[in-house]
Amino acid sequence: MKKSVLLILAFLFAITFQAQQKKWTLQESVVYALENNISIKQSTLDIEAADIDRADALGNFIPSLNIQSSLSSNGGLSINPTNNRFENTRFTSFSGGASSSLTIFDGLRNLRQLQRAKLAQLSSQYSLELMKDDIALFVANSYLTVLFNKQSLVVLKAQNIVTNDQLKRTTELVDAGVLPKGDLLQIEATNADEQQRIIVAENNIQISLISLAQTLLIKDYQNFDISEDDYEIFGNEILMQSPYDLIEKAKEERYEIKIAEENKSIAEKDVQLARGAYYPTLTAFYNYNTRYADNDAFNRDFTTQLYENDGTSYGLQLNIPVLNGFATRNQVQRSKINVKRAEYQLEQAELDLEANVYQAYVDAQGSLKAYEAATVALNAQEQAYDYATERFNVGLTNAFDFSQAKSRLEIAQTEVVRTKYDYIFKLKVIELYFGTLVTDLKF
Repeated sequence: MKKSVLLILAFLFAITFQAQQKKWTLQESVVYALENNISIKQSTLDIEAADIDRADALGNFIPSLNIQSSLSSNGGLSINPTNNRFENTRFTSFSGGASSSLTIFDGLRNLRQLQRAKLAQLSSQYSLELMKDDIALFVANSYLTVLFNKQSLVVLKAQNIVTNDQLKRTTELVDAGVLPKGDLLQIEATNADEQQRIIVAENNIQISLISLAQTLLIKDYQNFDISEDDYEIFGNEILMQSPYDLIEKAKEERYEIKIAEENKSIAEKDVQLARGAYYPTLTAFYNYNTRYADNDAFNRDFTTQLYENDGTSYGLQLNIPVLNGFATRNQVQRSKINVKRAEYQLEQAELDLEANVYQAYVDAQGSLKAYEAATVALNAQEQAYDYATERFNVGLTNAFDFSQAKSRLEIAQTEVVRTKYDYIFKLKVIELYFGTLVTDLKF
């Protein structure tokens, strides 16, 4: 029995340990954010509301049907509903009926309303997709910030290992009288500075992890961590395209333009809706009613009375607008103003997109050049550091010069990491402008 209990506890501990050690990849983080982000959930509700509006518009084409009934007890002098005569007695009466109506013509407003509802559905869907793009980029940027901080810490720790090795060697040389004590003090100061920067780097990692966890709505900050894969650079070929080709492609694919176009179409549809109020409305109707009273003079039963006392009416109703205080005219004018406003917004969206795509293209080109330059600089600093190490080991340079060479190498290593992830992020921005789906982005 005890053995079984121990096995169960061990199993539960293993599950808990694995849960705590989960490492989130960038793709997992993006997908999780798209599924759980509150803003995306709110936009999803907007789509559901647009679906209901479309159902309302469809309902306008269906005849209305209403059923009504009443049951009453009457005492004293009152009208008997079955014979329409005053009677001074107590009786119970029942009446019921049904009515139906159908709009035959209303200036095509029902049709326009349905068309507008469909446009609103598209606009809501485009808004959701645009928000997904924004959330994906925000998550990717936060994730790469964590990754950069982690890589920076790796560089610092690696350099500190070298510093500690040099500290031991310098201590031996100082004790042997080969090097002055000042060299030892210089390396000790370098070691202390590096230890301080390691602490700051570890703190930066925790802060960036918390920020990413909050974006993902994950509350377990203590156990939240990301995978430390060395992400490769994908998508360089997109920069082979002309920025103007990218702009034209973005105009076809980007949701900012699609939203502005749909809003313009909605505004134009509102003008048609408003003009529909100028036209007459023709409605068909049908009514049925019947009644019963328990003191009927002929003492007829319930079913017989309902059958003999029923009646119907049907016909057409025409409503012609003549004068309504210029309300229709003013609504048409307001709708036309909204069309102009939507046209300007579409024009502005196109201009903004052109500027953003071109800026993103230039930024990506610049970040590529910065990454390539940082790689060349790192290669040069590695050679300079190797040379400085050789000179320091044989006593041809002092500890200060050696520390400077090591510091320049550390800066070069950190700059390669920074420019690499900056370039990866800006490539993803270009890919989104080019129409790549969020879920298809390669990292």
